Amino acid sequence: MIKIGDIKLENGHFYSPTQGILKPEELLISITDFVKADPNSFYSLIIGSDSQTKRSDGKIAVNFVTAVVIHRHGHGGRYFWKNTKESHKFSLREKIYQETLYSINLAFDIAPKLRLALGPKCYELEIHVDIGESGPTRELIKEVVGMVSGNGFTAKTKPYSYGAFVVADKHT
Repeated sequence: MIKIGDIKLENGHFYSPTQGILKPEELLISITDFVKADPNSFYSLIIGSDSQTKRSDGKIAVNFVTAVVIHRHGHGGRYFWKNTKESHKFSLREKIYQETLYSINLAFDIAPKLRLALGPKCYELEIHVDIGESGPTRELIKEVVGMVSGNGFTAKTKPYSYGAFVVADKHT
């Protein structure tokens, strides 16, 4: 269980700034309702993850946050997030891989359900990864983009991967 202020977020649940705590099936309903409210618009479904390592009482805890953004092009959007804590020491490469796997796994989980509810051409799906041409992650670009595209998804890196380095980062 994760505490957000006075809110207790059960593992696997999502949090929405506009709707509060949502079960996974409620996340799908919320996204579907948002898209159906303006069916003539085009949407991007963005999934991105970020992490932060914290030390407390000599123990290491890594907080992984995965964000889901539904962006109505030209008219705003909504976002949702969930987190997972792991007590394992990760190298930078391992953290980036784990962030990417959280995003890919969530995409495999929700994308088919949303396509069934909304139709195949309603949105484009993007996996946002927290890597870019500058900094220590630049050496991982080919590997991580290959990992995402090898699973059939479109990868976005910095500065275009705001789902990871802005939205998910806000909640790590």
